[in-house]
Amino acid sequence: MKKGKKWYKSFSSWLVIIASIILVPILIANIYIIFQSKTNKDKVPSVFGYKPFIVLSGSMEGKIHKGDLIITKKVDPTTLKVKDIIAFRDAENTVTTHRIIDIVENNGHTQFITKGDNNSTQDHNLVSLEDVEGIYVGRISGFGSIMKSLSEPTTILALALIITVLFVIGFMISMKKDKDLEREEFLKYKMLKEQETQQKEQMLKEHELEKQNELQRQQEIQRQHEIQNREEIRYQEEQPRPKPRPNIDIRVVKALQDRGFTKEEILELLLSREEEKNNDSDDELMW
Repeated sequence: MKKGKKWYKSFSSWLVIIASIILVPILIANIYIIFQSKTNKDKVPSVFGYKPFIVLSGSMEGKIHKGDLIITKKVDPTTLKVKDIIAFRDAENTVTTHRIIDIVENNGHTQFITKGDNNSTQDHNLVSLEDVEGIYVGRISGFGSIMKSLSEPTTILALALIITVLFVIGFMISMKKDKDLEREEFLKYKMLKEQETQQKEQMLKEHELEKQNELQRQQEIQRQHEIQNREEIRYQEEQPRPKPRPNIDIRVVKALQDRGFTKEEILELLLSREEEKNNDSDDELMW
């Protein structure tokens, strides 16, 4: 579907260009010819010495056809010769295009005898040098009828309207194409920004997850240390306490011996006294 739209836009653009190339020069030429015909009513309008004429009759059938557009070129009439096809003004001041069949001198003035190729007789009037509009150089088949229609004011207005409409259509298509391009670029930019935002959010989530994992790892390490410390304390508590060695006073031992106590009894007595002292010190600390 997208390719079809692009093809349509391209076709429309080329259509406007081709129509403009064809119609604009025709319109300009018509306006120029009409302007010349209005400013110089006695002269046939010309463009760079070339004059277009519309063939209205079949007098030159075989070479030139009715409805053709012929092109003549301005020349020096004295250089014309027999068999040349010329456009000239007749007695009715109408431009006729016939072939020269003879050249005559009349009272010191050169004149041409002309005849249509499709006519059975020659023209009644002689053609003077000053009546010659130009020599035939070529024709555009059937284009004379078109030019005749285009020379009408209504046709010129219609052409101007068509050209204007084509330009407007081309401009609108171009504007729509630019808007579509801008919209496409905007959507690409928006998509890129959304991708960047998603990537940032993903990176933040990964970072938070790493922080949580690190925190859990630290907490696990701390928990293991606490368990290890408790195990060590428990182990130490489970170990039997060594009996404290009493502070032996020689004089006390000697006195007890004199009273008949054995060594074992003396040691046990001293240990009990030592424990009593320790208990008393613990009570003092508690208070």
